[in-house]
Amino acid sequence: MNVSGRCVVITGASRGIGAAAARVFADAGARVALLARNEAEIADIAGEIGTEQALAVPCDVSRAWEVDFAIKAAAEAFGPPAVLVNNAAVVSPIAPIAEADPEAWCQALDINVKGLFNAARAALPSMLGAGGGTILTLSSGAAHRALDHWSAYCVSKAAAAMFNAALHEEYGERGIRALALSPGTVATDMQRQIKDSGIGPVAALDWSDHIPPDWPARALLWMCSAEADSYLGGEVSLRDEDIRARIGLS
Repeated sequence: MNVSGRCVVITGASRGIGAAAARVFADAGARVALLARNEAEIADIAGEIGTEQALAVPCDVSRAWEVDFAIKAAAEAFGPPAVLVNNAAVVSPIAPIAEADPEAWCQALDINVKGLFNAARAALPSMLGAGGGTILTLSSGAAHRALDHWSAYCVSKAAAAMFNAALHEEYGERGIRALALSPGTVATDMQRQIKDSGIGPVAALDWSDHIPPDWPARALLWMCSAEADSYLGGEVSLRDEDIRARIGLS
């Protein structure tokens, strides 16, 4: 897919991988719709990219009606979404199951899982009407391995991996390219939160062990190309040195 001039919707676009993806896709010529709860941050990024090419839409992905409005606003500004980057996620609460706050635990699933559904459900009709599109889901190594104190995050990322597979199963033959990205550990605010918790092997990593946010952003752009078609319904892992070489990351 050539993304130049096409509408790309990115959730969780206010920082980290989402903000980096907005810049990378815009550099490739895409017209990007930035969705996040922090209106000021996405407005700043949209202003940096340029208002002819970027649109900031405040949105809580856990609320279906807000996502419906955001996708409609993106389509009215830039045409039907050609790409949806389902990136919005939180890692908290970092706590043992018996001690976790129930509201925070359920809110993590609302954002990390319901957010995927809300955005895909809102984008699919216009994608299908246009003959197809690409939906990219942020997965994690935590989708496949339970980590102490991380039950909400691990459960939600396991659900994200299965949601990606379900998208491919239901819509792959109708022109929807569904792929997931497992980026590894990335130098973002989420990693600072993990570091501050002091819990587990990820918190013990040195900051230099994390990859920069533009690496997964560049991987997401690459996943829009036919080169990634062998991963449809599955997961691209940036821990794989061969994948990094194919994308041109070093």
